[in-house]
Amino acid sequence: MKALVTGADGFIGSHLVEMLLTAGVEVRAFCIYNSQGELGWLDILPDTLKKNVEIVLGDIRDPLCVYNAVKGCDEIYHLAALIAIPYSYTAPSSYVETNIIGTLNIVQAARDLGVGRVIHTSTSETYGTAQYVPINELHPQIGQSPYAASKIGADQIALSYWRSFETPVSVLRPFNTYGPRQSARAVIPTIITQFASGTRKIKLGALTPTRDFNYVLDTCRAFIAVAGCDRAIGEVINAASSFEVSIGETVQIIANIMGVDYIINSDECRFRPVGSEVNRLFGDNSKIMALTGWEPEYGGKEGFRLGLKKTIEWFNDPINLSRYRPIEYNI
Repeated sequence: MKALVTGADGFIGSHLVEMLLTAGVEVRAFCIYNSQGELGWLDILPDTLKKNVEIVLGDIRDPLCVYNAVKGCDEIYHLAALIAIPYSYTAPSSYVETNIIGTLNIVQAARDLGVGRVIHTSTSETYGTAQYVPINELHPQIGQSPYAASKIGADQIALSYWRSFETPVSVLRPFNTYGPRQSARAVIPTIITQFASGTRKIKLGALTPTRDFNYVLDTCRAFIAVAGCDRAIGEVINAASSFEVSIGETVQIIANIMGVDYIINSDECRFRPVGSEVNRLFGDNSKIMALTGWEPEYGGKEGFRLGLKKTIEWFNDPINLSRYRPIEYNI
């Protein structure tokens, strides 16, 4: 098997590449082109793994570039996307071009070249604030940000190729993934990096929203499980821990693990517009469990604490922490 991973240089993508390589899968990693030849988080992979990766630098928005990357691959894990919600308020057109057009390029190339499986990455943000919990795959989709709207569009493009051309697409919808290497635009790295840098008066936005956090290795295992399940073709599938926790409680848990006292200063620029805030996410993972047997190894409160401990340990390494700017607000 040869797998193409788009967005391989990113947070989840780099972990997925590492997991696939460890399992003996031949991997072609599609990374965003840059003139320095930098490979994002793939640059920190052990040499024993990195030497086995075929690297392709390109742009997901370019159909020829994507077509050439897909050639010779048996399956595609499509993770390449713009994902920062605050920046989608500033540059919405780029989200449409990257997330929707990029997905179109992937499924068209997969159709033309007869690829055996395409796993398209969705997001729990497509549901918007929960209308009922736990959120299953039948929950209405509401784009409360340009990012969420672009991912709804991307999901529908992917599914349309299954319905129209029987391109073997599955849509995996991870809930809030966290772990080592995550950008500080996300709340858990924001909290950890501020504490790790010695700050005790931390800056945060809204504390009341709840999230269903998935440790990154659980998310990667969900990708692989769905890719290996024929019954998942044509389906939308949640990957959720089925555990709900507020941002405020998450701060408390992290502070307890790190042994720090803290004061929270509300930072207005970190709040979403009122109508854009997703106030509650709590996912139903019964479908993926029934189809594939996958279940979160880091589920529930104790699993969440364990995942946070591993994440904190990684960020506490001075080399890793030096890659971040804890005081600055990242969008």
